[in-house]
Amino acid sequence: MKIAIFGAGAIGGHLGAMLGRNNVDVSLIARGAHLDAMRDNGLKLITGDEQTITHPTVTDDPASLGPQDYVVISLKSHQAPGVVDAMQPLLGPNTTVVTAMNGVPWWYFHKLPGEHAGAWEGYRVKAVDPDNRQWDGIGPDRAIGCITYVASEVVEPGVVKSGGQFRYFIGEPDGSLSERGKAFRDIVAATGINAELRPDLRRDIWVKLMGNVAYNPCSALTLGTSGDMVNDAGMENVLRTLMTEVIAVGRALGSDPNASIDERIDGTRTGAATHKTSMLQDLERNRPMEINPIIGAVSELGKLAKVDTPIIDTVLALVRLRASKGGLLP
Repeated sequence: MKIAIFGAGAIGGHLGAMLGRNNVDVSLIARGAHLDAMRDNGLKLITGDEQTITHPTVTDDPASLGPQDYVVISLKSHQAPGVVDAMQPLLGPNTTVVTAMNGVPWWYFHKLPGEHAGAWEGYRVKAVDPDNRQWDGIGPDRAIGCITYVASEVVEPGVVKSGGQFRYFIGEPDGSLSERGKAFRDIVAATGINAELRPDLRRDIWVKLMGNVAYNPCSALTLGTSGDMVNDAGMENVLRTLMTEVIAVGRALGSDPNASIDERIDGTRTGAATHKTSMLQDLERNRPMEINPIIGAVSELGKLAKVDTPIIDTVLALVRLRASKGGLLP
């Protein structure tokens, strides 16, 4: 099995290292100093007190790799449309594309189950794929989704530090437990990652969106860690309201997250108080932020489903202007 990971940063680098030490034929597509360091010294993965160095194939030229069995896209969501053309040499007739990114996936309305399928089937989420590059250039029939719960960061070029539970939720757009899904689940699980094949990945997407829509933009606006926000009474109320609106949009689209806001807040207070969200990390490092594919997409889908999202829309306007003033709005 040949696997290419497009985007070898925090999540992609962690997966690449885990696969590499399991002797999987894995290639990492990266750039800049991170690519140079991996070429010269290999990819170092730090997990707790353990350090592992692997030597996967690394390149900035996808055409040098040829068609793959799986292409895992682990870029920032706003970067993904821009690599579709470069990705084409990786796509053979049976290649599966695994979307492992934050936010609403571009294929969300492909083979949508339930009563709303007829009305919304094929709707293309403009905040995620504004020019239809992914839908047209990859094709939704190639796609399977992957939600990652891995606390990971590139601490220096060629070095990825990871912690947390290492959980992957993998699922088909139509909810089937497919052979290609099972094969990918099995090869990921063999590395030690807790990988599950899920029959309703959209529900899992909305559960993760509850946290991403609430914590990410608010951290960029307040410069606070997750703990700073949940331990401030006023901000806790804002977070709860944002989560309530996310749940309402998910339910209107036929995917009830069925998740407790109290549990999400309490879990943050006890287990992730010092965590800096990815959006805050991007702000601090002067990098573009994943605003539209996360909070912008939920605002768009609220309008599609005729659900009012006043607090989401307010926070979206604030964080867009904050990013724009710093040149960080993709």
